[in-house]
Amino acid sequence: MRTARVAVVGAGPSGLYAADALVRASEVDVEVDIFDRLPTPYGLVRYGVAPDHPRIKGVIGSLRKVLEHDRVRLFGDVELGDAVTAADLGSIFDAVVYATGAAVDRRLDIPGEDLPGSCSATEFVSWYSGHPDSAPSFVLDARAVAVVGAGNVALDVARLLTKSHAELAGTDMPVGVLEAFEASRVRDVYLVCRRGPERTRFTAKELRELGELGDCDVVVDGSDLPLAEATFPAPVASNLRILRELSDRPASGARRRVHLCFRSRPVAITGTTAVEGLAVEATEITGDGVVRGSGDLRTLPVDMVVRAVGYRSPALPGLPHDVDRGLIPSSDGRVVDGRSGVVQGQYVTGWAKRGPSGVVGTNRACAVATVNSVLADLAHQRTAIKHTAAEVDALLAQRGVRPVAYGGWLAIDSGEIALGASTGRERAKIVDWSTLRRLGAPA
Repeated sequence: MRTARVAVVGAGPSGLYAADALVRASEVDVEVDIFDRLPTPYGLVRYGVAPDHPRIKGVIGSLRKVLEHDRVRLFGDVELGDAVTAADLGSIFDAVVYATGAAVDRRLDIPGEDLPGSCSATEFVSWYSGHPDSAPSFVLDARAVAVVGAGNVALDVARLLTKSHAELAGTDMPVGVLEAFEASRVRDVYLVCRRGPERTRFTAKELRELGELGDCDVVVDGSDLPLAEATFPAPVASNLRILRELSDRPASGARRRVHLCFRSRPVAITGTTAVEGLAVEATEITGDGVVRGSGDLRTLPVDMVVRAVGYRSPALPGLPHDVDRGLIPSSDGRVVDGRSGVVQGQYVTGWAKRGPSGVVGTNRACAVATVNSVLADLAHQRTAIKHTAAEVDALLAQRGVRPVAYGGWLAIDSGEIALGASTGRERAKIVDWSTLRRLGAPA
């Protein structure tokens, strides 16, 4: 049986699901080298899933098995375009699968968006998840925060801002992040959604969690909710029932409050030297489903704004990029250049392929579909393997690149477990690059 060598760029769920499908293939023996710019694998499962959702992080157990496969190698701390180029990978491997995600946030494009106190959910989530690229610290001295968005990321941010220190104490948040949440002065969180409750993208599980917070009232205006819940699709009807239950609850005088503000479009972040408010305009839906402003304005009294209004894939050096859709253009997982058509040997999967949609498990089917295209193309290739594993190692060494292998990641993993044990937790994330590289360095 012919052996093929495939590179996977990105060690998150999409990349690891692709690697898994490749090594399971019966048509071709495939060796897979996985490259990631971070010294740690697992992508958004590690740095995007909320730290108070350990059950979802449980998928790491199955992803770990992929990295342990004898035909899979991990090359962490290897950045595309710097340590290795797309052209390098194309010349070395029989195929390259890009699973680089959608890590660039979309902007509101309103006045005041760059004031101190205004940030993206990407920045905030990276901070509380312990991403090594995150800002050194957020000081949660705001009394009121507006979170703009109608998806689960917005719910995550709102929920974590209103949880007590006791509710967060068992998570894997970095020590400094836990201390910041313990000192938080936040009392009110406004969850601002452009559309009505029947058109949000919340999932019922995450929405229900808002009502389970220990010392927090959820404020929902019952007049915002449509009456005929049963006429909507099941997921929407479930959300509406949850919101109805929340709207019927009497205020308990809790320490913190989450206010759900539907049909509210941000038009400006106000303030001179820092955020002092968020001006919103009531919206209405036209007959053709377009959201438009009604002219009815109000200002929310907030001193911090977090936008969670979508993500896009960054442009990667040497690859086509669809600027409007924010992804790598493709057909059946094959990378497509608008001028020359399908780019031979180049493939894409995950959010970089379809945009930021679905849950972690959605990426498995997406990866399998792309890998089917890879395998179909490999079956028609009669050329010998391009380069051996040793030649890949030699190229990186020649460029002074010291990748973090799977064994190095295990050393980082052990360091985080030890750090967590010192504070009575299962794990505490290590944040700084120097420590990650030191722990992950080859013995």
